[in-house]
Amino acid sequence: MIKRSALLAAVCLLAACGSSTREPDPPAVQLYAMDCGRAEFGDLDMFADDGSMAGQSRTLVVPCYLIRHPSGDLIWDTGLPLAIADMPDGWRPEGFPAHFVVPVKLTDQLTQLGLTPADIEFVSFSHMHSDHTGNGNLFRASTWIVDADERARMFDAEHRADPQDFNNYNQLENAETQLIEGDAEHDVFGDGSVRIIQAPGHTPGHTVLMVNLPRSGVVLLTGDMWHLAESRERRLVPRFNTSREQTLASMDKVEQFAEANHALVIRQHVQEDFDALPRFPEALN
Repeated sequence: MIKRSALLAAVCLLAACGSSTREPDPPAVQLYAMDCGRAEFGDLDMFADDGSMAGQSRTLVVPCYLIRHPSGDLIWDTGLPLAIADMPDGWRPEGFPAHFVVPVKLTDQLTQLGLTPADIEFVSFSHMHSDHTGNGNLFRASTWIVDADERARMFDAEHRADPQDFNNYNQLENAETQLIEGDAEHDVFGDGSVRIIQAPGHTPGHTVLMVNLPRSGVVLLTGDMWHLAESRERRLVPRFNTSREQTLASMDKVEQFAEANHALVIRQHVQEDFDALPRFPEALN
């Protein structure tokens, strides 16, 4: 009897030790920041309608984000087209003051996580511009979450006539789609952890993404709310925005949300903000 009791005690002790050294379960929600290109501008004048950035040059990062959730994966913004990665000197669009390069393909980065575009349940873009929708058609099997006004603009006659950009996302026209209508937020997974917030002005249906991480708290991925490091503090409005009035109102809305939720605000094209996130394939959680 004594030996049997000692054996049971030893088994219990081993079980306890095993449970204490077991790898912890991964956090419920994780955010991956992926490098989806660079945009080298020789003149930043277009990014401030007050003329204050004229003649200045800078390189902007072009990120993509993967949000992993127990109910599925969301890709937020899909970066510059993969084809640019195969161009020896990148891409220099005629009449546009920028040089675009793609050091590593989005698909190769997904492969590092054991994923393909077909594995991604949801796709959403902050807005329609080609540095955010450049690989949109890769996710035609995903459910597309999009502001109704933005979708209408993406498929209007003007943009159908511009195959260079339109062909990056045109196959989404027949994809399974969840439209965001009115002014309400969209709760991606139904638990409040990942929400799309409307912030029009840059384009008719520009949006930002809120991700509430279990350890790091609330993160705001702000699309093109602010292109440059100084844009946020100085409230710079790009010359090509759809509405100056809406842009400023959306800036106020996002700032108020960030303050109320103690959020980490990511200006998506700002290198220092991108570098502050874990280096892929590490995740923020």
